[in-house]
Amino acid sequence: MFFGRDDKKDPKQTAMPLLPLRDIVVFPHMVVPLFVGREKSIAALKDAAARRDAAVKLGGDDKAYIILSAQKKAKTNDPSSEDVFHYATLGHIIQLLPLPDGTMKVLVEGVKRARILEFLPNETHFMVRIEEVEEDADRNVELEALLRAVRETFKAFVELNKRLPPELPQQVSAIDDPSRLSDTIVSHLSLKLNDKQMLLETESPVKRLEKLYELMQGEIEILKVEKKIRSRVKKQMEKTQKEYYLNEQMQAIQRELGDRDESKNELQEIEDKLKTKRMSKEATLKVKKELKKLKMMGPMSAEATVVRNYIDWVLSLPWADETKDKLDLTEAERVLEEDHYGLKKAKERILEYLAVQSLVGKIKGPILCFVGPPGVGKTSLARSIARALGRKFVRLSLGGVRDEAEIRGHRRTYIGAMPGKIIQSLKKAESNNPVMLLDEVDKMSTDFRGDPSAALLEVLDPEQNNTFSDHYLDLDYDLSKVLFICTANQLHNIPAPLQDRLEVIRIAGYTEAEKMSIARKYLIPKQKEANGLSDVGIEITSAAVRTVISRYTREAGVRSLERELASIFRKLARDVVKNGKKDVAVDRKRAMKLLGVTRFKHGMKEHEDQVGIVTGLAVMDTGGDTLTTEATVMPGKGKLIITGKLGEVMQESAQAAMSFVRSRAKRFGIDEKFSETLDIHVHVPEGAIPKDGPSAGVTIVTAIVSALTRIPVRRDVAMTGEVTLRGRVLPIGGLKEKVLAAHRAGMKTVLFPEENRKDVREIPRKVRDAMRLVPCEFVDEVLREALVLEKPEEFIRSASGAKIEVKPIAEPGPVAS
Repeated sequence: MFFGRDDKKDPKQTAMPLLPLRDIVVFPHMVVPLFVGREKSIAALKDAAARRDAAVKLGGDDKAYIILSAQKKAKTNDPSSEDVFHYATLGHIIQLLPLPDGTMKVLVEGVKRARILEFLPNETHFMVRIEEVEEDADRNVELEALLRAVRETFKAFVELNKRLPPELPQQVSAIDDPSRLSDTIVSHLSLKLNDKQMLLETESPVKRLEKLYELMQGEIEILKVEKKIRSRVKKQMEKTQKEYYLNEQMQAIQRELGDRDESKNELQEIEDKLKTKRMSKEATLKVKKELKKLKMMGPMSAEATVVRNYIDWVLSLPWADETKDKLDLTEAERVLEEDHYGLKKAKERILEYLAVQSLVGKIKGPILCFVGPPGVGKTSLARSIARALGRKFVRLSLGGVRDEAEIRGHRRTYIGAMPGKIIQSLKKAESNNPVMLLDEVDKMSTDFRGDPSAALLEVLDPEQNNTFSDHYLDLDYDLSKVLFICTANQLHNIPAPLQDRLEVIRIAGYTEAEKMSIARKYLIPKQKEANGLSDVGIEITSAAVRTVISRYTREAGVRSLERELASIFRKLARDVVKNGKKDVAVDRKRAMKLLGVTRFKHGMKEHEDQVGIVTGLAVMDTGGDTLTTEATVMPGKGKLIITGKLGEVMQESAQAAMSFVRSRAKRFGIDEKFSETLDIHVHVPEGAIPKDGPSAGVTIVTAIVSALTRIPVRRDVAMTGEVTLRGRVLPIGGLKEKVLAAHRAGMKTVLFPEENRKDVREIPRKVRDAMRLVPCEFVDEVLREALVLEKPEEFIRSASGAKIEVKPIAEPGPVAS
């Protein structure tokens, strides 16, 4: 009988002191030494010893019993009853030894599993009332098989784990009791605290053996992997040592034969190069310092390799090497015109730079940003600028870059550190004044490694980039002579501080006439040569090219056009190889036969004037495009339904348009109570494509008014503009791209905000001559132009209530006044 048992309550329940343990679970039959230093823990040990002494005097048991329970968190210095596991081990103290520093060393042995029923009130240490756990297992064939499997698995574990004595499996095999076997084995396993506690709390010996078997299998797999890793590392070390030994032997032989040491030869080469290399004073001093450090290092040391690489990088950079600019404006203009059609603004800016350079002698390189849809020639124009200036050209793609170190480089403390892309590009160019293209600058992103767009702020600032500091070089490098050119599809994706450093040049899409000229002058000769048909007489008619442009492509640039022309030439090359070389003529009919079924309709305008269908204009990533808007009415309670995957701004524009129509219902001849009896559904087709922006305001107003009044909308009219609740038409962006899209779609009239009149001059003259451009200040003017009205002056009045003076129908040409 254990000392302290309260027989009046329950013969199996016992009250005794508790010792909380850190990072250890004591199992029955397990002997373990413990070092105890906490006051409560020392008090619990003293109480257990005192109880033993009292029991001996009364003729009871001579063992000092104590409850051993693991803490849930080892870092808890003053645990409460909630901080220890309530499933513990009843143990007895074998030896108790006070130490000079006030702590105690105690040797305990686990006796039996115990369940803590309650914590008894006690100030000096934990006192608990426990219940002993009875363990029993029926002996059967299944249990015998499980015992054998556990013993074999433990034997395999000991063979792999060299820290355990090899005779241990033989000792374990002598244990026949399932409970004692599991507790003995688990004391030799390096398991997590929670796993050990789980095994302690498993009362059934059979289930405990099954869990133990599963945990041992996992430990064996880990030991196998560790053994494989140790073997691989050992082989690698032996190989490295062998290589080092052979290298030392080789160097000794060379010295005996009178050959010079290779490392000395290399150091001499660096010194010779340093004497002739023109660098900044800071860089020269830095290289000399690193070279001095390198001489004191062993040639095979890892640090020597790092220093040698650093010196190589510094000496390989074009500190003072530059190409001489071609300052002949006529020749530069000829090169630019030879490579690209149009792009007048960008070409003028380069010629201005050359003119100032020829007068001043030295100016800081401009930082340009070409913004436009894909395929309009932004990247190729940068290459053409380099050719016109006679400079080296390097391209740095920033699409998807999310690490600031890609721009500034890594510090030398990192293994495998290198300079950033800017310095690498300069080394590649072998010149300190190249044309450097930063492609797709709007496609950069940010993550935990930093913001690359912020790192570009220093690179693209003319006032700072003459002292650009790369993390790897840790030296100031002058980038002021570099002509930086950035390209982007969307300006709003570029952070505002970076935009502020860029000289933005917008490149809009091409008209059909411009595409015809580009195809004739550039694309057809290029594809003819690329497909090996230079010496074959091939004539592609203008009608055929126009068909390819209008029926097989829909884009702002000419990339798809080039692909379609390449397809035609590939098919012609096949015919030439098959039937022999002969002159070939490709007209419209043959072009359609070669390319197959047409992909797009000719233009996009409707076949007839319809109610509630209006053609709007928008700017996409691919350039300008037409955007059909539909509105229909149905019996209901005044609900406005908006569909077509519209963004928040566009949905708000629709709400504003609806409010405006309701406020002007009487003036438009609409029943003022329509919002109580009718639902209106506004839909923008191609619902899978996201759409947003405020410029569809006038389009939605026109569609709603047309649907409510049953008056058709002119099919050859396209419009754009933001609308206010007072009916004013506010300015929009991208007028040039939108007008070009309307022209491609076959529209005759474009309605746009009055405040955008200044942007009309950017539209090509041929487009302006072919279309009627009407600036509008109020929505009333838009409705008068867009709706099919017999007497527009009697139907619609201005915002002030006075009649609007009817504008004469302007002939195709300048802006309608």
